Amino acid sequence: MFFAIVLTVQILVNLYLTVRGYQALEAYPKIRPWFIVFMVVATFSYLLGRTLEKSMYNPLTVSLHWLGAFWFAVMLYATLQVFVIDLARLVNLGIPFIKKISGTDYTKFKFFTGVVVAGITFLIVTAGHINAWYPRIVNIPLTINKSGGNLDSLKIVAVSDVHLGTIIGPRKTAKLVNTINSLEPDIILMAGDVLDEDVGPVIRQNLGDSLCKLEAPMGVYACTGNHEYIGGGEPSIRYLEQHGIKVLRDTSILIENSFYLIGREDRHTNFRSDKKRKSVDELLAKVNTQKPVILLDHQPYNLEEVANTGVDLQISGHTHHGQMWPFGYITKRIYEVSRGYKQKGNAHFYVSTGFGTWGPPVRTGNRPEVMVFTLNFNPAE
Repeated sequence: MFFAIVLTVQILVNLYLTVRGYQALEAYPKIRPWFIVFMVVATFSYLLGRTLEKSMYNPLTVSLHWLGAFWFAVMLYATLQVFVIDLARLVNLGIPFIKKISGTDYTKFKFFTGVVVAGITFLIVTAGHINAWYPRIVNIPLTINKSGGNLDSLKIVAVSDVHLGTIIGPRKTAKLVNTINSLEPDIILMAGDVLDEDVGPVIRQNLGDSLCKLEAPMGVYACTGNHEYIGGGEPSIRYLEQHGIKVLRDTSILIENSFYLIGREDRHTNFRSDKKRKSVDELLAKVNTQKPVILLDHQPYNLEEVANTGVDLQISGHTHHGQMWPFGYITKRIYEVSRGYKQKGNAHFYVSTGFGTWGPPVRTGNRPEVMVFTLNFNPAE
């Protein structure tokens, strides 16, 4: 249902852009057929690329995937501009002003307007793509009022929403690994959506080779995200495990007899008839909450269920904070925390904007990030 809705919206939006683009090319009728061909290819390139790369992975499928991914961003910013132009045309019906601006050659004016829209869209998408390649390092110092056992402090480097696949390929994966290792973490945590749906492109590009180079004395852990399950679940999770990442699936682990780490199954697992994810109370049933407790939960819903349960820190992702402006305004309405930090009860929550991208390799609403948590343990007297 979700993909049917997305495809329907995509077709309608591209039809709108095609009609308006066709009108803008009135002065150059020979270009119009080529424009229509391009719009048809661009409209269906992402669907074709994602479908074909399941059975074959070659320059054609990769090119279609990249074109379609960028086209989502082009659609957004071109549509916003064309919509504003159409509002101006409505105003012009009551208060004529366009002819005063356009002069005598209205067809050339329409073409010039189309060129301006295309130019602005190109600049926005290019800037957003560059922005998506340069993550910021977010330092989050926290005091946990519990004894850390053998530890006075703990340095966690965490990421969410890496989305390894065709778009987030070898170069970006190597950048991720080098960035994390340069921060010298005690432990590395991944809050879901490490892979981007189909595991095939990850295997074909051997991205696991980079993952094996992650270094932390206490290990590398992850929880599942919705994209691990969209990609088939078990194959994706098995691939991560085979390449040095321990995936915690509704399980807890006591690390160095000092703190607990819990990884929740993603909410997506509830759509499977054979398995439902555990509640927070079930996860904590065998956990000594007198020790520090860190929870990985990909989707930041129902924070009140975690507050005051004994969990000290929950790390989440999923929202991308909309990834592209203005979608951040929507995610802020959906989630109590769309990005950043909040304390609720005795628990600290942090929702990451994510490291990678889903769909368009473009970020215009925020920057990608790598989180560095410095936990200082201060037991109450």
